[in-house]
Formats: sequence, structure tokens, C-alpha cells
Amino acid sequence: MLKNINPLLSPELLMVLRSMGHGDDIAVVDANFPAASMAQRLVRLDGVTATAATDAILSVMPLDDFVPEAAWRMEVVGDPQAEQPIFGEFRTAIGHHAGSGFRLAALERFAFYERAKAAYAIVSTGEARLYGNIILKKGVVRAG
Repeated sequence: MLKNINPLLSPELLMVLRSMGHGDDIAVVDANFPAASMAQRLVRLDGVTATAATDAILSVMPLDDFVPEAAWRMEVVGDPQAEQPIFGEFRTAIGHHAGSGFRLAALERFAFYERAKAAYAIVSTGEARLYGNIILKKGVVRAG
């Protein structure tokens, strides 16, 4: 255990987050997502929700404030404007840790898959809710 570090951040996940550089993406995905076949680096957090994993990651990783968008969710297939309750939970975690200047952008399903494939790592959770997928772009850690 470490002080002030969310216990959901496993040693493997902490190593991945520390190894990422500015502008690298990390995807946090639900249990239905084909993470093992897509990931360059796969971290498993079975039994953890995607929202809890996202909250833990954002507690130590800044979002990129040099780009217009730094967080993306998957659009609902057949209804791109549809809102799922989990999207609000993602927004809450982003707002809590990164501030109100960040929005949760939407990507069409296959565009989301392509961005996840290119991500530095994918965190596969036990999230059972559909569309429990988010991609986060790492920002810079400023001195002080």
C-alpha cells in the first residue's frame, strides 16, 4: 500500500502510467471490449468498473490541455446522440480531477476501436454496463 494512491492502481498499471509520455493515450474498456486482441500493452482490472478505474487513473494522470479534446467515449451504435448513464459518470471523474475545461468527446464505434488499438495501453475492466469505454490522452506534469 502507498499513501494517497488509489488502491485500484495496481503495480502494473502504475508502471504503465509512469511510462506514458505527453500525448500518449490509454483506453479503459468494459468487459465486452476486444482488449486482448487490440492492446499493445494490456492491464487487467477484473472486478473493477470502468468508472472506478477512470477515477483512479485521473487521480494521478493529468489530461492533455494542449489539444482540443483529451477524452473520448464510444457513440451508441445506431443512435450517436444517445446518452448513457455511464457517460455522466465519466464526465464527473474528468471534472473532478481535470476541471471543467475538458469535455467528453464521442467517437463512432470503429473509429474508437482504431484509436484504442493505437493507444499506449488498454485497461480491461469488469465493467458490465454497455458503452463503458473511454480513451484518455496524457498531459504534462507541471513542476510545483
